Amino acid sequence: MILYIAEKPSLGRAIADVLPKPHKKGDGYIMTANGDCVSWCVGHLLEQAEPDAYDPAYKSWQLAHLPIVPEQWKLKPKSKTRSQLSTLKKLIKQASSLVNAGDPDREGQLLVDEVISHSGVKADKIAQTQRLLISDLNPSAVKRALGQMRTNKEFVPLSTSALARSRADWLYGMNMTRAYTIQGKKVGYQGVLSVGRVQTPVLGLVVRRDEEIANFVPKPFYEVLAHLLTEQNESFTAKWKPSEACQPYMDEEGRVLAKGLAENVVGRISNQSAEVTQIEAKSKRQNPPLPYSLSALQIDAAKRFGMSAKEVLDICQSLYERHKLITYPRSDSRYLPVEQHGLAPHVINAITKNDPSLTAKADAPNAKLKSKAWDDKKVDAHHAIVPTEKVSNLANLSSKEAKLYSHIARQYLAQFYAAYLYDETLVEVTIEGGLFTTKAKQETSLGWKQLFASGSSSSNSSSRNNYSNNGVNTKKEDDDELATLPALVKGQQLQSLNGELVEKITQPPKHFTDATLLGAMTGINRYVTNADVKKILKDTDGLGTEATRAGIIELLFKRGYLQRQGKAIVATAVGSGLVNSLPESATTPDMTALWESSLDAISQKQLRYDAFMTPLITQLNELITQAANRLPNALSGVTGPGYKKRRSGSKGGYKRKSSTSTSKGTAKSARNTKSRSAK
Repeated sequence: MILYIAEKPSLGRAIADVLPKPHKKGDGYIMTANGDCVSWCVGHLLEQAEPDAYDPAYKSWQLAHLPIVPEQWKLKPKSKTRSQLSTLKKLIKQASSLVNAGDPDREGQLLVDEVISHSGVKADKIAQTQRLLISDLNPSAVKRALGQMRTNKEFVPLSTSALARSRADWLYGMNMTRAYTIQGKKVGYQGVLSVGRVQTPVLGLVVRRDEEIANFVPKPFYEVLAHLLTEQNESFTAKWKPSEACQPYMDEEGRVLAKGLAENVVGRISNQSAEVTQIEAKSKRQNPPLPYSLSALQIDAAKRFGMSAKEVLDICQSLYERHKLITYPRSDSRYLPVEQHGLAPHVINAITKNDPSLTAKADAPNAKLKSKAWDDKKVDAHHAIVPTEKVSNLANLSSKEAKLYSHIARQYLAQFYAAYLYDETLVEVTIEGGLFTTKAKQETSLGWKQLFASGSSSSNSSSRNNYSNNGVNTKKEDDDELATLPALVKGQQLQSLNGELVEKITQPPKHFTDATLLGAMTGINRYVTNADVKKILKDTDGLGTEATRAGIIELLFKRGYLQRQGKAIVATAVGSGLVNSLPESATTPDMTALWESSLDAISQKQLRYDAFMTPLITQLNELITQAANRLPNALSGVTGPGYKKRRSGSKGGYKRKSSTSTSKGTAKSARNTKSRSAK
C-alpha cells in the first residue's frame, strides 16, 4: 500500500480524486480501488513541548532557570488533532511505501516529515519515501505532479531548516518572554511581555518610525525654475541643478536650505540669454512585470485595494483550495518552470473566458512569447502565483475574490506581451554659468502596459505609467512630471524670461501602512545599519517568510503592541515601552535577518544545523544576562492589554480579566498561535 500524506484535507481530497475509484472513506483517510491510501495532517499535528516537560520546576517562572535549553528535544501531540495523528501512525505502519505530500515549502516539508519520524518508521522505509509537490489542485495538474515525484531525501535540508527555525523560535521566544515578563513585574507592569525573534524587530521598525515622526523638525528648502523661450516662441521649464560650490548650503538630500542663495540665482537668470549645452536621447525598454510572490501580491493589493496582508492570504487560500483558480499561494518565488510554458495557451484561454475585460482594450496575448519569468534556475519547490487552467464564472466568487483573481491574472497575461518602449530625452541648459535640466518622455510602443491602461474596469483606474518591473504601483506624490519639449539641438540659443523661486517644506516620514510594513519586512536590507550585515543580506534579506509575515503583523495587533489609525499602523504605549526596554539587538532586524539568511543556507545545503544553533545559544546566554541586569523602566506606569482598573471600593491597581496564571496564560497563547506564525 502506498500512503500519501497531505498537509491538509483539501489537498488530500485533490490527490484522491485522480486515483483509482471507487473510494472508501474512513475516519481521516480515503482508501482507493487499488488499495493505496490518502490521509492528511491538519497543519502541524505535533508541537514543541512546554518547558515543564523537561523539568517540572520550570512551571514556575524564575530568572535562575534561564536560559532553558533542552538537551534532547521533545514534541507532543496537539490535543485537538490527536485522533488524526493516531490514524496516521496506524496507516504509516501498514504502508509499504510513503509519499510526503506536504505543501511545497519549508513548513510543509517538516510537518509531514516529523509525523513520519514520530511514528517510528524504519530507516529503509524513510529512505524510500517520495516527495509529491502540488501547486495546483485541479485534476490535470495533480496528475502531472504524480508523474513527476522526487525522492524525499532531496528535501531533507528543507526540513532541517524548518526544524532549526522551530527550535530557534522556541529558545528565543520562550526565554526572552520569561526574562522580560519577570523583570517587568519589578517595575509594576502586570502582564506577559511577549518577545519574538521576528515579531519584536517588526515592532521595532514601527516604534522607531513613530519616534522619528514625533521628533521631526520641518525645514524649508528652495528650488529655482527657469522659464525658457525658443526663437519660435515655444516655451518650456527647466530646474536648477546646484553645483558643488553650493554644498555648504545644502542638506544630505541635496536640497538647498539657504533662501538667499536661491534668490540670487533667480535674480541672475531673469531676462538673460541661455544655451542648450547638452541633449541626450535614449531609447528605453521595460520588460513585463514578473508574476506575483505572496509578499509582492500583498504589498500591491494593500496599495491598490486597501487589503490587509492577512486578508490577501485568506482570499488566496480560498481561490487555491475552494475555487482552484490559482496555484499555491504561499510562494516566495516570482518565477515559473520552463516546462509550464507549454500550458500557456490553456491558462490564457481560461483567463480571457473568466474575465474578458482584462484584454478588451488590448491586443491579443501571444502565447508563443516567453518572458524572463520562465527560469528553471530560480524555481525549486514552488513557483510564482499564477492562474490555473480552470474556467469558472467569476460571479460565483465574492467581489474581493474576483478582484484578486483578475489582479493575479493580469500579471500573468503581461508575460505574453512585448516590452514597453519609450524615448527619453535629457536636456541641459546653461544660464549665466548655472546648470538647469529637464526631461521629456515619448512612448513608442505600449506593449504589456496595454493591460494596465487607465480606466480599465479591473485596474483600479491606475495609470499605466506608474508600474515598475516588479508590478507594484511606484508613482510617488512628489514625482516630477516629464515635460513635453519643443525640438531642440545642442548649441541652440534660448531666452530665459524669468526665474521662479519655489519654497517647499521638508516632510516627516510617513507612518507604516500594511503595504509599507510588508515592504519593509521583505526588503529588510534597507533598514540594516551594519555595513557587513547589509552586504550579506543583499540577496537573502527578509523578516519572516511568505507564509508567516501576515500572521506576524496580526499577532502584534492581537497582543496589543500595534494599533490602526486609519490606514496608518502605529505602536501602542505597551509596544513602545517594550521596544525601549529591550537591548537594541533584540529590536533591530540585523540579528533575525541573519538568522533567515542562515536558515536559507541550511535549506540550500550550505550550512549545517549545528553551525546555526551553537552560536545562537551563546548569544541567548548573553541576552538573558543582559535582561537580568537591567530593569525595563520604559514600562513603568504602562498598563498591559487584558487588564482593567479595579472597580471603585476595591484596592488600588489593576486586575486581569482572566484568572489564568502568567505562565499558563503564555503557554496557552503560544499554543494558540498558528505554527506558521514566527513567535
